[in-house]
Amino acid sequence: MTNTTSAPVYGYDDLNRLMSLMTGDEKHGPAATSTLDALWVLYDRVLRVTPATAGSPDRDRFLLSKGHGPMAYYAVLAARGFFGEELLPGFGSYDSPLGHHPDRLLVPGAEIGSGSLGHGLPLAVGSVLGLRAQGLTGSRVWVLTGDAELDEGSNHEAIAYAGPAGLDQLHTVVIDNASATYARPGGIAARFEAAGWSALSVDGRDHEALHTAFTMPHPGRPHAVIARVAAAH
Repeated sequence: MTNTTSAPVYGYDDLNRLMSLMTGDEKHGPAATSTLDALWVLYDRVLRVTPATAGSPDRDRFLLSKGHGPMAYYAVLAARGFFGEELLPGFGSYDSPLGHHPDRLLVPGAEIGSGSLGHGLPLAVGSVLGLRAQGLTGSRVWVLTGDAELDEGSNHEAIAYAGPAGLDQLHTVVIDNASATYARPGGIAARFEAAGWSALSVDGRDHEALHTAFTMPHPGRPHAVIARVAAAH
C-alpha cells in the first residue's frame, strides 16, 4: 500500500485522540502506551525520514521489533502524515491495512513486518551491513525493542556481533517496563556496554532526556538507549 493521502500533521497532544480511534486490542494497551513518548521524539525530532522520503535510499530506517500493541506506532505515523487518520478506526479488522502486528507491505512507513519478538535487532544489524555494502554510510538504523525481548538468544547474538563490528549506524531503543524474566547484573545498559556498545538509561517519558540520549555522539560504536517507563506489560 502506498501513501496517497495528503494527511495533515498533528502534534503530541493529538496522540491520545488518535490512539483512542483504535479498539479491540485493549490487553496490549500498556505495551503500546509504553512506547509512545520514545516513538514521538524519534519521529518528531530525530529520524531523517518523511512520507516524501520514505523510499529514498539514504533515509533513516526505523524497525519496530516490539510489534505487539502497535497502536502508538500507528498513531505516530498518522500524526506525521504517513497515512490519514481515517484508517485508524478500522484497526485490526479484516480489510484494514493496520493489523495487530505491522505489515511492511501494507503500512506506509513501516520498514519490517513485526512478528515473533526478538527479530528486530538482528534485522537491524543486517540492515546496517546492507547499507554499508552499498556505500550508504550516512543512513542510520533505529530499532525499538522491549526489555523482555532481550531474553531471546537472537538478540544476544546481535548485541554480541554489533559492538565488535563497530556498527555505529545502529541504534537500539529498549523500552524497559520491568517485564523481563531474567535479571541482568548491572542492568540492561551494562549488557550492551559489555559488548562494546555506547549505552545510556533515561526516563522514558522525559522528551528532552530522550532527545539528548538519542543524539549523543558514539563514534565507532552502536548506541543503545534504555527508556524506563512505569507501565508493566
